[in-house]
Amino acid sequence: MEDGNRSFTVDEALVEMGFGKFQLYVLAYAGMGWVAEAMEMMLLSFVGPAVQSLWNLSAREESLITSVVFAGMLIGAYSWGIVADKHGRRKGFIITAVVTFVAGFLSAFAPNYMWLIVLRCFVGLGLGGGPVLASWYLEFIPAPNRGTWMVVFSGFWTVGTIFEASLAWLIMPSLGWRWLLALSSIPSSLLLLFYKWTPESPRYLILQGRKAEALSILEKIARTNGTQLPKGALASEMETELEETKHHATENTHLLKPGEVEEAPPHVSKTVLKPDNKGPLLALLSPELIKRTLLLWVVFFGNAFAYYGVVLLTTELKISQNSCYPTEKGLTHSSNDVNYRDVFIASFAEFPGLLISAAMVDRLGRKASMSSMLFTCCIFLLPLLTHQSPTLTTALLFGGRICISAAFTVVYIYAPEIYPTAVRTTGVGVGSSVGRIGGVLCPLVAVGLVHGCHQTIAVLLFEFVILVSGICVCLFPFETSGRELTDTISTSKEPSSSSV
Repeated sequence: MEDGNRSFTVDEALVEMGFGKFQLYVLAYAGMGWVAEAMEMMLLSFVGPAVQSLWNLSAREESLITSVVFAGMLIGAYSWGIVADKHGRRKGFIITAVVTFVAGFLSAFAPNYMWLIVLRCFVGLGLGGGPVLASWYLEFIPAPNRGTWMVVFSGFWTVGTIFEASLAWLIMPSLGWRWLLALSSIPSSLLLLFYKWTPESPRYLILQGRKAEALSILEKIARTNGTQLPKGALASEMETELEETKHHATENTHLLKPGEVEEAPPHVSKTVLKPDNKGPLLALLSPELIKRTLLLWVVFFGNAFAYYGVVLLTTELKISQNSCYPTEKGLTHSSNDVNYRDVFIASFAEFPGLLISAAMVDRLGRKASMSSMLFTCCIFLLPLLTHQSPTLTTALLFGGRICISAAFTVVYIYAPEIYPTAVRTTGVGVGSSVGRIGGVLCPLVAVGLVHGCHQTIAVLLFEFVILVSGICVCLFPFETSGRELTDTISTSKEPSSSSV
C-alpha cells in the first residue's frame, strides 16, 4: 500500500505509543473504583455479625444483608454494561459511582433492618458497574502489556480488601459498624471528584464513527507519553480489513485466464456487531458468541461463589465452631465473634494470588492459569470437609484464597478479551451478573449451612462448583494471550493467536 493511503487502527496506535504516563492516570482512576468495590464487598464480613447481635436477626436475615448486595449487582452489571455500550464508557461508570456513594453513605444511618436491606441493595446496583471500569481501562492498554497491567489493576482490589480489614480492626471494636459503612463510601466519592478529567474510550468512539474525537484522544495519549502516532489516517478494524481485501483482489486480477472465474480470497469472514443491530443479550447468544458466553457464565458463577465463600468462611467457620463444637471455649454470638486479626491475615492472601497470576498469565496463557488455580483451590479446601483446628482452618483458607483470587484476576482479564468492542462491556457485565448469582447464593451456604453445623455439605458444594468451573475453563475455544482486541467476530472459525 502506498504511503499516501496508509492507515492505522487504535490497537496499532496504542502499541506504537506504548504504556506510559497517560495509562498510569487511567490506571489510578479505574483502580480507585476497584478499591471502592473491594471495600464495599469486604465489609459484608463484618456488618452481618454486628447487626445480627444488635437487632437479634436470624441466620437467614443476616445472610440476606449480603445476598441483596449481590442481587443489586446482578441487575447493575447487566444494566450498566448496556448503558456503556450504547452511550459510552464514561456515562456508564459515572452513574454507578453516584449510586454507590450515596447509597453507601446513607446506609450508615439506616434506622432499622429493612432500611439497611434497601440501601445495601442500591449499593449493589452501583457496584454492578465495576466491569465497565475494567473494560474502559483495558481499552487503553497495548496488547503486549495487557496481561501484566491488568494484573496490576487487579492489585487495587487487594489493596481495598486489606484496607477494609485494617479499617474494621480499628473502627469496629470502638466506633461500630455505622462508622465503618460511612468511611468505606469515601473511595466512591473520589471517582466523582476526578470524573471530568477522564477520557472516553477511543475504541468506542471509532466504532460510533466519531473518528475526530478518537484521534484527538490518541493524540493526547501521544503527547502525554512523549511519543508519536503512526503515520497515516486513523481507521477502524473493519475498514482496514476491507482495504486489505480490495488490495488483495487488485494484485491477483492479472493472474486470471480468459473465461476463468475469480475465487474469493481465503480470508475468514467477519461480522461487525453494532449495538443497534440486535439486542445486546441476543448478540451474546448469537452462533458466533454463544459457546464462549455460556462457558464464561459458568466460570464467573464458580469464581464468585468460591471467592466470596472463602471470604465468608473465614469468619463464619470461627463462629460456628463455638456452637457446633461445645468442647471448645465458647463465645457469645456478637460482633466480637469476628476475629479481625484472622480476617486481616487472610486478606494478605490476595498478594500472593496477584504475584502468581502475574507470573502465569502471559507465560502460560489465560486458560492454563485459571484452570490450574481452580483445581489447586479444590485441594486446599478438601481437608475442611471435617472439623480442623482454628490455626489449620485459617491456613487452608489462606491457601484457598490465594488460588481463587489468582483465578478471579485472570477471569477479569480474559472476559473482555473474548468479546468485540460493540458488546464488550455488555458481555463482561452479563457474565459478572451471573457471577453475582453465585454471590447471592453463597451466603445462604456459608452462613446457613455452616451455622446449621453442616460444614461438610457446605464445603462439598464449594468443591463441586470450583471443579466444574475449572473444567469449563479447559473448554474455552481459544487463548487470548498477546492478541489484539477486536471489533469483529469470525463467523467461520475462532480467532487464532497473533504475534505482536
